[in-house]
Amino acid sequence: MVLRSMRTATIALLIVAGFTALPAVAQQPAAGTKVTQFMGLEGVKPKAGGTLMLDGGNLQFTSSKGKASVPLHSVEDVVTGNDSQRVFRGTIGTLTMFAPYGSGRFLSLFRAKLDTLTIQYRDSDGALHGAIFTMAVGKADPLKKEMLAQGAHTSIPVEEDARGVKPDAAKEKKP
Repeated sequence: MVLRSMRTATIALLIVAGFTALPAVAQQPAAGTKVTQFMGLEGVKPKAGGTLMLDGGNLQFTSSKGKASVPLHSVEDVVTGNDSQRVFRGTIGTLTMFAPYGSGRFLSLFRAKLDTLTIQYRDSDGALHGAIFTMAVGKADPLKKEMLAQGAHTSIPVEEDARGVKPDAAKEKKP
């Protein structure tokens, strides 16, 4: 009986140790942000899925359909936003239109939220370009902050407070 309870205690200890080790694996730094380059980057096909990362003062997009690098000092504007897309897309989304009794229209109401990141930059010849990226919710604002810290510019300042208070207004003290 004592041996059985020791085995049970040992198994329980191993299970607890295994669960405490899981967050350490999940907190490893990511190799970049998974995005879809909707349009705009030269040398990359529209709607290409890939990885967006900041490396050595450059914004680098890498996918199986192409690769592009934009120097952050040439980025004139960075804008983030929230959007949504249909859950049922592609062939299945098209086939839902033929569902009886208007249920296809009902299915098109199901939407998934996503973040957008839009950049405006100049190439080495001075020509103006733009690119639009979509990514998971909560990924665009931290990426924008990091881009601004490394030399990009923006026309819309980053708001530090979730309540909508501008950073300059929060620093001012009333007499």
